[in-house]
Amino acid sequence: MPIAIYALALAAFAVGSAEFVISGILPPLAEDLAVTIPVAGLLVSAYAIGVAVGGPVLTVFTSRFSQRNVLIGLMIVFSIAQVLCAIAPDYGLLLAARLLSAAAHGVFFGAGNVVVVGLVPPERRGAAFSLFISGITVANLLGLPGGSAIGLHFGWRVPFLAVAALGAIAAVVLFLKLPRDKRQEGDRHATFGEQVRELRHQEVWLSYLTITFVMIGALAFGTFQVPIMLNVTRLHPDIIPIYLLVGGIGSMLGIYLGGRGTDWKPMPTLLTVLLLQALLYFTMLFAMHDKVWMTVNLLGTSILGFAFSTPLQARVIAAAHSAPNLASSLISTAFNIGIAGGAFIGAMLLSAGVSYADIPAVGVVTSLCAAGTASLSWWLERRGSAAATSEA
Repeated sequence: MPIAIYALALAAFAVGSAEFVISGILPPLAEDLAVTIPVAGLLVSAYAIGVAVGGPVLTVFTSRFSQRNVLIGLMIVFSIAQVLCAIAPDYGLLLAARLLSAAAHGVFFGAGNVVVVGLVPPERRGAAFSLFISGITVANLLGLPGGSAIGLHFGWRVPFLAVAALGAIAAVVLFLKLPRDKRQEGDRHATFGEQVRELRHQEVWLSYLTITFVMIGALAFGTFQVPIMLNVTRLHPDIIPIYLLVGGIGSMLGIYLGGRGTDWKPMPTLLTVLLLQALLYFTMLFAMHDKVWMTVNLLGTSILGFAFSTPLQARVIAAAHSAPNLASSLISTAFNIGIAGGAFIGAMLLSAGVSYADIPAVGVVTSLCAAGTASLSWWLERRGSAAATSEA
């Protein structure tokens, strides 16, 4: 593989770590900035909104420029934003720096996909794309627990400096190794109108809704998982990174199992995952009071929390196959709307006096809602196929 793709994977790891690291350093960050943990948790919501809204909007303006230059510029802006996060003297300026980082994040993956396609021949594009995307998956495995460990031992500001260094290294390697853009003869890019029309398929917009439901439940718990482990499971702060690592391992297993299930039977796989996810969020209400069972439950919810994504992403791209670019980019928007909603709902419940121990109940409800929207989409698809067959 060209070294530029490894640089893109490194950049994806940095970008993913920047989004997730907040969850691992909420207690010391909140204490230092003199805000409550629920208010600090809103930094997750703000970041997700920045990605969800800024990504599609800024992509429209940057698509006319060299995607090589866009990527390099994004990583420079991203690194500067991480430094600003590290030196922010108060909550407001930290929030502003996070929004700047989110704007860069929102455009990064769309531009990265375009560049990856041009770096390798068609028969190797699948492997190249997987390598690129693996960066954000590894961020779940290493970035969150690593950032938490660094933050607990050296202060919450240091993880942002580490991420800034990763982003700067990636920018330099991209500048040195990423070839200049080449136009592919015969390529035709779908118009904006054509891409918008692809969003009309129910498989597309119901998949977005399903993704949003799942992520609301995942982030209502995930944003506050460290305080939950401290206050409910009664873990010592020094071993929390180990639990976060268990969650990261689960995410890697989930990506793998979700891919295998998608190749087998995507919709049965998806519905099974969503129903099991609802069950494990329910059992977590009891398991979080025991260190061993919390470990097992956390591993299970992490596996299921990543296994659902591949079937849904494949479903969106297949339904919008005539012009998939916009539909594909809005998958990230759906994820981040759910991330923002989950962090916000979790913060509001805690501020209203709900116990940390009751937060997984949000995941029970949202997972069942997601199973409902997925079932509806599958039923509509099968009914449409049956009608088309009878007409033929």
